Amino acid sequence: MSDWPAILNADSFFLRDRLESGQGRRTAVRLRDRHLSYEQIDAMASGYATLLKRAGVDREDRVLIVLPDGPDFVASLFGIFRVGAVVVMLNPGLTTESMGAIIANCRPRSAVVHESFVEAFEAACGASPVATVVVTDDLELPADEVETAPTAPGNPAIWLFSGGTTGLPKAVVQTHRSLVNTTRLYGQGALGLDQDDITLAVPKLYFGYATGTNLLFPFSVGGSCVLFPEHPTPETLFSQIERHKPTVLVNVPSAINQMLSYGNAASHDLSSLRFATSAGEALPDTLYHQWKSAFGVELLDGLGTAEMWHVFISNTIGDVRPGTLGKVVPGFEIKACDDDGNEVASGEVGRLWARGDSLGLGYWELPDKTADAFRGEWFVGGDLVSIDDDGYVTHRGRADDAIKVKGKWFRPQEVESVLLDHPSVAKCAVVAVTDDAGLVKPVAFVVADGHPTEQEMIDHVLAHLEAYKHPRSVFFVDELPLTHLGKVDRAALKRAAG
Repeated sequence: MSDWPAILNADSFFLRDRLESGQGRRTAVRLRDRHLSYEQIDAMASGYATLLKRAGVDREDRVLIVLPDGPDFVASLFGIFRVGAVVVMLNPGLTTESMGAIIANCRPRSAVVHESFVEAFEAACGASPVATVVVTDDLELPADEVETAPTAPGNPAIWLFSGGTTGLPKAVVQTHRSLVNTTRLYGQGALGLDQDDITLAVPKLYFGYATGTNLLFPFSVGGSCVLFPEHPTPETLFSQIERHKPTVLVNVPSAINQMLSYGNAASHDLSSLRFATSAGEALPDTLYHQWKSAFGVELLDGLGTAEMWHVFISNTIGDVRPGTLGKVVPGFEIKACDDDGNEVASGEVGRLWARGDSLGLGYWELPDKTADAFRGEWFVGGDLVSIDDDGYVTHRGRADDAIKVKGKWFRPQEVESVLLDHPSVAKCAVVAVTDDAGLVKPVAFVVADGHPTEQEMIDHVLAHLEAYKHPRSVFFVDELPLTHLGKVDRAALKRAAG
């Protein structure tokens, strides 16, 4: 759609251009005990590029990253870009079966694996070992200088796994152009990041949402990111915020809820933050107002997909409408369409169509699914939305999650938002199941503080929503199951309810 140069490599745009612009000595990565500059990350990236070349990695080969958040993750990612190979980031916490399925499908040339994950990784590889660079605390990287491969804008750069809440994830092949385009439009444009910004994220770098917002976006302007390997508990997050004084917090609804429920939440100082972002799953407006009341920090909800690389609809500073996703990010185009591809009227619910220069190349080795979702310049996903006359987008659930009872559609987030208003509800999720008579009914799963009853939960919903939306059953659980990206695994809940 736009004019792009003949040669474009994310390594140059996000890292090496910082050195050429005189920002090489600026802080790039902030850790618990030290800071690393762009020059230091660049040297590490060449070291990893050298090791990968020695392992036989060439242009467009796939290289796995199985690392905790830290400088080695960052440097190996840019090292992979540097040799023109393709990054595939794995959640180190995946089961052996899940990791093995991805490895078998990916057929990587090499992998960069932390020593603490080597045993699990080798078990996942099974009878097909992968040439592995093992990262240890005393690993000495080669000092060789490696030139950045002259990749084209449309060459593959990274795999992202679609974040649907049902079924196995699909591998989306994304390009160097996509990474740069969204950074310019959303990171630099809609969010307005600059060299003074310090980002800190709840999701880990293997999640594309964090790869962008907590690494590529700040790197593109000479800013810095905070990285820590620990699980992002509220205690850890408040401690990191106190230590590093970030200006941007990259968040998700489940962690927002946990932070609000942690002790005297409002007593923690979040005044360094210019704003926080929320994505990955629907943000109930209840949580938005609770967050603003507790911390006084603006919370920008948005929506992105792996197929479009990152966020392309978002609320922005000075233009926030709680309960909506905001407006399309300038430079992208969206519409809501019916099942035949016809655009629906303003305010009506339709399937989200999106286009822009961040469109992926398709799903790896899934031609039928690619043809269904990638339609010319448009991506057609499973998100249901309505777009009002002012351009504000409201998420209405996913086509595979939306619930239809007595001929009427509603999104589970409506019920979840009401349940979260109950003082005894810490977490919850609502899914649709089919009863013995073949009728669809909503059921709720609740992580409770205290000992509320099922009828108490049902009555609470009935007091705030239309009767057809109330859960017919309530299951009290210790925790909600999560997908590989940390979202609520609705498929697992449906199986449990069945």
